[in-house]
Amino acid sequence: MNWPPRKRWFGLILISIITFITPLASSMFAPGIEFVENDLGFHSVVTAGLVVSIYILGYAFAPLIVAPLSEIVGRVPVYNITNVLYVIFTICCGLSNSVGMLIAFRFLAGCLGSTPLVLGGGSIADTTPPAQRAGIMSLWAMGPLLGPVVGPIAGGFLAARVGWRWVFYVIAIAAGVVTIAGFFFLHETYHPIILEKRAAKLRKETGDQAYQSRLKQPGTVKQIFLRAIIRPMKLLFLSPICAIFSVYMAVIYGYLYLIFTTISPIYIGQYHWAQDVAGLSFLGIGIGMFAGLFTFGFMAKKIQASHAGEEHKPEWRLPPMIPGGFAIPVGLFLYGWTAEKNVFWLVPLIGTGLVGFGLIMIFVNSAQYMSMVTPADDRIDACQHILGRHLLDICGLGYGC
Repeated sequence: MNWPPRKRWFGLILISIITFITPLASSMFAPGIEFVENDLGFHSVVTAGLVVSIYILGYAFAPLIVAPLSEIVGRVPVYNITNVLYVIFTICCGLSNSVGMLIAFRFLAGCLGSTPLVLGGGSIADTTPPAQRAGIMSLWAMGPLLGPVVGPIAGGFLAARVGWRWVFYVIAIAAGVVTIAGFFFLHETYHPIILEKRAAKLRKETGDQAYQSRLKQPGTVKQIFLRAIIRPMKLLFLSPICAIFSVYMAVIYGYLYLIFTTISPIYIGQYHWAQDVAGLSFLGIGIGMFAGLFTFGFMAKKIQASHAGEEHKPEWRLPPMIPGGFAIPVGLFLYGWTAEKNVFWLVPLIGTGLVGFGLIMIFVNSAQYMSMVTPADDRIDACQHILGRHLLDICGLGYGC
């Protein structure tokens, strides 16, 4: 929190860039899947869908390991090691000579690519006071939303001109540059790890074993690891607000990839766009996201100005989600209905733009809200007690029972 702004912002910008690159890879070669089918000798819709979507499956599994590891060894070692492995597996995707190899390496790349999404919000919370998080949180949150939108636009032209393998090589080059920069400019932000290193240094210099970190977690490495795995489950099942936000985000993020898997076939088959040009159909979502980003910034400033002098509250992040909540169903209806009726090509894009607008309004605000209301890591027992009380309160039981 006391770092100079330059040191803090440089690290957070690097994290935001890699958070943009890894989701970019999730859909970048989707428009060129036909070239992959012809080259590797398979012609199955199911297999083609698996090649694209297996990457996102990696996003689901890796956080169970990545998040606990960051609490044991710190955030920076996890960032650096997973970034290196991500570059290696992405190169292996480009070198694959069978569909089995491609699926396997895509899954592994997805697992390693989930790290900035898992730890990014924590890094921001480590270094930025709540009242100042809006800007950097919105920049970071653009990655998992805008990356999959920009990917197909560039990937369609790249696959058509130089081949689908270069889609992976370009991603590996970009991720490699950020990985090298990370070894020099990323600094540890996790408070318990920083304090423990300081205590260890003092013990070594003075020989006085009384120097101990105030934030040191009790128990062995195994116990800390297991506790870190169990904690998200406690929050998910014992905290109603965490459960609601998690399910809501899962549903609308699923809508985003639902659009990704349908928009290219619609514009190629129904509107007769060329294979490479079809990637431009993703611009609707991207423009909507930028509109949502500016709207979010405007509303956040207005809300903060209306509460000048008051202590910052998590609930201030909720009002901007209301227009986003309305925009998504309206956009989905407009996109699906007009595409089915073969209305002028611009109208479905307006529908996807409304979806993009709603996604950014909900994603950024919910991420900030959750980072502010989640209990501290070293309060496991108290956390369980508080969450249990909230569960009783919401059922109308309270402590009286």
